[in-house]
Amino acid sequence: MDIVLEQPARARLITSESQDLPVSATLRYSAADPLAVEIVFPPEVSLDGNTATWIFARELLEEGLSAPAGSGDVHIWPCGPERTVLEFHALPGLALIQFDTAILSRFLLRSYAVVAAGREDVGPALERGLTSLFGGV
Repeated sequence: MDIVLEQPARARLITSESQDLPVSATLRYSAADPLAVEIVFPPEVSLDGNTATWIFARELLEEGLSAPAGSGDVHIWPCGPERTVLEFHALPGLALIQFDTAILSRFLLRSYAVVAAGREDVGPALERGLTSLFGGV
């Protein structure tokens, strides 16, 4: 049975003009993909007017709440005791989004209530991924 956890969240987009703008997001976790978390931003927040979904390791989120973590497209680090910054890299550029650490921590704890750390069964997700990759061949 696939259990999906969704949690709305408010955040701040940090702009190049040293301003920050309020943005909404949805934090999502699915037992069907137990190693990953998703952050979904609505169309009005993205440059191309489409919903933007970022998927990355749940472990990266946990690490980034207490120390700088990440490489490649997603970096996460604490910004003082109450805020956490997520940095997303894409072809158009990068986005810095600041969340309340308590919101991310609460979401992470709720995800561990769905699938405990170390109890992730990646077999079904791997099977779906391979089927998708090879087209059922």
